[in-house]
Amino acid sequence: MISGLPGTGKTAVAAGVAARLGAVHLSIDTAEDAMLGAGLPPGWETGVAAYEVTRAAAEQNLALGRDVVVDAVNDSEPARSTWRHAAERAAVALRFVVLTCSDRTEHRRRLESRRRGLRHLPEPTWEKVESRAAAYEPWTDDHVLIDTSAPLETVVEAVYRRLVESR
Repeated sequence: MISGLPGTGKTAVAAGVAARLGAVHLSIDTAEDAMLGAGLPPGWETGVAAYEVTRAAAEQNLALGRDVVVDAVNDSEPARSTWRHAAERAAVALRFVVLTCSDRTEHRRRLESRRRGLRHLPEPTWEKVESRAAAYEPWTDDHVLIDTSAPLETVVEAVYRRLVESR
């Protein structure tokens, strides 16, 4: 589970780690974008539904014996609980990796310059990210904290090593 604020590199890191592991990569934002494209209204309920759709896809892949790497903000206990329950039902280990970008200028630059190809889910503003950071619930789960200020390849390697070491 790759978590962190928007713009910290979750999707890029998750994709890189999934490729290294030969795992399935699932993204909450991709699911939510598809749901919005199907006509669901933007809002909290659709966001929660995107977590549930992604959870179901993760469980389905885990049942097939595949490793799964999910990227999601996971800024609340209910969001994190989704993944704990999925791991319990699938009888697999869950590892939380939390990404942070210690360089605020770089974090903002990444957020404001990214083009992810999502057609229906707008990019958050820096102000929304700051607001979300202020409301981000503290982590109580065991987790690995990774600073994404380094180049992507370095971050992917660091996350990959931590996951492989903890198997």
